[in-house]
Amino acid sequence: MNAVIYARYSCDNQREESIEGQIRECSQFAEKSGMNVVYEYIDRAFSAKTDNRPEFQKMIKDSYSNKFQSIIVWKLDRFARNRYDSARYKAILKKNNVEVVSATEIISKGAEGIILEAVLEGYAEYYSADLSEKVIRGMTENALKCKFNGGSVPIGYRIDGNKHYQIDALTAPYVKDAFHMYDLNVPMKEIAEYLNNRGVKTVNNKSISIRSMSTILRNRKYIGEYRYRDVVIPGGVPKIISEDLFNSVQKKLDSKQRNSNSETEKHYLLTAKMRCGKCGSIMWGEYGTSHNGVIYSYYKCASVKRHLGCKAKSVRQELIEKEILERVVSEIFTEKSIDLIAKSIIGLNKKENTSMLFLKKQHKCIIKNIENIIGAIANGIYTDSVKEKLLELEQQKEDLEKQLQIEQDKLSSKKLSFDQIKYWLHNILALTVFGLVVKF
Repeated sequence: MNAVIYARYSCDNQREESIEGQIRECSQFAEKSGMNVVYEYIDRAFSAKTDNRPEFQKMIKDSYSNKFQSIIVWKLDRFARNRYDSARYKAILKKNNVEVVSATEIISKGAEGIILEAVLEGYAEYYSADLSEKVIRGMTENALKCKFNGGSVPIGYRIDGNKHYQIDALTAPYVKDAFHMYDLNVPMKEIAEYLNNRGVKTVNNKSISIRSMSTILRNRKYIGEYRYRDVVIPGGVPKIISEDLFNSVQKKLDSKQRNSNSETEKHYLLTAKMRCGKCGSIMWGEYGTSHNGVIYSYYKCASVKRHLGCKAKSVRQELIEKEILERVVSEIFTEKSIDLIAKSIIGLNKKENTSMLFLKKQHKCIIKNIENIIGAIANGIYTDSVKEKLLELEQQKEDLEKQLQIEQDKLSSKKLSFDQIKYWLHNILALTVFGLVVKF
């Protein structure tokens, strides 16, 4: 029998030795059991509370190939600490004729083994939830005392022996300078250069980038606000700058972001979608202003922009966008394409939306429960609680049927016929995209 080993650890307290120990014990188990280990899947620093683990997902995907029949784990909690995920993925593996076995937990194949496995999985989920609650409770207690809870220490602060924030006399003045400079409309790039030239580094000892500058200028700790989850304590941290200066900077940041977004929407429809004909580099949108104040928008080769040797000329935005859009539209709106589009829309119309599917699933479940209660009554089991439950289910069934009818009416009113869709596609006179009118 071919087998694979799945090993993981979830936090910084565990190290590579943890993985080595799991692999060693799983390998010994495989040898004793006459299994041939063909691969090892290892997730480092990933919790089993969720299924968002790259090697785990790769293993599930590989199970469809029929190259292995068993997954060996050190303990079942390595596989999942969530009963839903455990049941879900074990069901997938069972269809692929793959079983999950524990190297250190003795679980029989009979009915008692099912109970034991369920207990172990339930305990793993309980342990994970309990540990999480204890950690959050401890960190919340720290937060109420305005203590450092881990993570990055912002430039301008240091942590003292009692885990409280204190102003760093060396770097705090540069934080003030950064806010004052931005408030005077100095670009972020120049502020970053100013800080770098004076030896200011991030907590990871890296140079200040434009992204770092944005983080600095948005950080509310600099006005003395301590924040952890739902705990917000004004004055919980020593203040470096005034609230007036901070609010002024936020307004400028928000204004620049709005202008940047509107500029992106207005210009450069083909940015990163078009390549230079000479060197193959991506073309980027740019604009410039002439001596008489006229703004010209164009696309420039990234190699030209970075002075990497390409001599390609820039292309006027409105000319190239209009030409490409006209070509795209002429290729798409052929008689053959229109038929394909119309058929696709009809196919989508026939599919039930997720709301309908969910309601139908609920309806089916309620009917089954009603049938079970009716069966119990037929066998002589009839109490006030049974009667009450039956009436409750009947009411739920009636409500769901009304909701299903409403959803069905909504879908019916939105559906178009094949001829209606074709008529609409044939009779579009122009396509307007970002201010360009494209004829076809």
